[in-house]
Amino acid sequence: MMPSLNRRSFLRNASTGIIGAAVASGTACAEDAPAGMAGTATQRPPNILLIITDDQGYGDLGCHGNPILKTPHLDRLHEESVRFTRFYTCPVCSPTRACLMTGRYNYRTGVVDTYAGRSMMDPEEKTIAALLKDAGYTTGIFGKWHLGDTWPLRPMDRGFDEALVHRGGGIAQPSDPEFFVRQDTYFNPMLQHNGRQERYTGYCSDIFATAALAFMETHQEKPFFTYLAFNAPHTPLQVPEEDVAPYKMPGLNEETARVYGMITNTDYHIGRVLKGLSDMGLERDTLVLFMTDNGAQQLAGNDRYTAGLRGWKGSVYDGGIRVPCFIRWPNGFSGGRDIDRIAAAIDITPTLLSLCAVSLPNTPAFDGAPLAPLLRESPAALPWPDRTLFFQWHRGDMPEAFKNSAVRNQRWKLVNGAELYDMSGDPAEERDVAPLYPEIVKELRDAYLNWFQDVGSTRGYGPVRIHAGSAQENPVVLTRQDARDAANWTSKQAGGFWEIRVEETGEYEVTVLFDAPVETAILFLKLGEKELRQAVAPGESNAVLKHLHWNAGDYRLECGIVSGDLKTSPQFIQVFKK
Repeated sequence: MMPSLNRRSFLRNASTGIIGAAVASGTACAEDAPAGMAGTATQRPPNILLIITDDQGYGDLGCHGNPILKTPHLDRLHEESVRFTRFYTCPVCSPTRACLMTGRYNYRTGVVDTYAGRSMMDPEEKTIAALLKDAGYTTGIFGKWHLGDTWPLRPMDRGFDEALVHRGGGIAQPSDPEFFVRQDTYFNPMLQHNGRQERYTGYCSDIFATAALAFMETHQEKPFFTYLAFNAPHTPLQVPEEDVAPYKMPGLNEETARVYGMITNTDYHIGRVLKGLSDMGLERDTLVLFMTDNGAQQLAGNDRYTAGLRGWKGSVYDGGIRVPCFIRWPNGFSGGRDIDRIAAAIDITPTLLSLCAVSLPNTPAFDGAPLAPLLRESPAALPWPDRTLFFQWHRGDMPEAFKNSAVRNQRWKLVNGAELYDMSGDPAEERDVAPLYPEIVKELRDAYLNWFQDVGSTRGYGPVRIHAGSAQENPVVLTRQDARDAANWTSKQAGGFWEIRVEETGEYEVTVLFDAPVETAILFLKLGEKELRQAVAPGESNAVLKHLHWNAGDYRLECGIVSGDLKTSPQFIQVFKK
């Protein structure tokens, strides 16, 4: 029997069972390497520390010319690394993370957006964590996942041995267990540790960095893959005040000061993690990669330093998609140099697998290219062939041709199928030269249309579903993060529905959490064509619907509370198979 639930404990009952990752294997990488893990008794493949921050733009670094922001630890990493100076991501969070984890364009993976059920990655996709795990690595993620919160989409289902993450796209978003009761949740947050909800003490970035350090120390005897994915400096701009204080100055907007404080805080924790590697004697044997997930978010005042780039997060101008990328591996290649060849998030998985000499059969074809020859300064890598990269994002269940899109080769960039920029002489994208080069416009438009058709035909854009009634996660919790067609996910009248898959025919029990009505209301629950209604008394904030017989299959689930003309959306829905 299900225990009674209150608002704070509602999400505690997520299953703690860990599924062995459904890991199919990977293709041979660019270099011919023996199957599995390379290395001998005295030489092993490198550890990997992949660090990513959230909404930190190209100009949000001292080493990139920011005259105010102090980032000493990242500046040092910049000095010691190979820097890809023309490195690109998607315009927003989840799409970039899908590209990063799979080496494939996000449109192939089911991830087209950041919420509304459009940020869940198809379980058939193979992640770098799963591929490295098959090759003998121990794998861990700490921070932001943003590719699905329920089985089989969680990081613990996708190849990570250890997972300490927040739900959804961020702490203090509607997927956060405490979103509806408090707003300062970057401090002492509720997090998901290997599928179990636990409260942690401290500031989120400190918690994630400390956990990553402990993981690497525990597993240093064999190769590890550590994915440290800070959710800072994403809004809300919550950070210890001592980190903001140095930036409270005349002429600098309060929001910019707080973002800079968050970045300084993150820089400190990155420095702490890198020092920990050194103290463990692992610095030379660990490949460290730092990048960000997209460009800077536009804030009030518009005084955030952009290094002269046009556009912000969400845009396909370079201010939205060009980001830092530093790679350091002392035992693998020399650092302290720039590479100006275009590269992107889709290149990271094939590059890391190549550098680790991981060769596994039957991986879906990567869209990205292994950059190892450039990193190792292989003579065979020069001249590096030109290539064409594609970027697109907008709200909605399906992409529309050319809408908020960009096509980029080494020299040219086509924006929205119409604007053409010569990036060799106009990195700020100020002069549209499309009328002067119609043949280039046509060439890039044709390339885009071929790509658009190709990525759309991989799996289509049907929904990635939430699984209910599985042995691997029972109960399962539905949040507004994954409610489709919601008008406003933070609103009490958000609306929307969930696309679910009932795993097994049987008896189910549904618990719904909602804002207490001031007068008698009706709770409705609709699964496919079946609808159930139940009275809710004034002051009640949860209801349990029992003895529901559901047949296995795919359904649309809708739920709400109706009081007069007002229809209120649930905060959370918990589905339990008896």
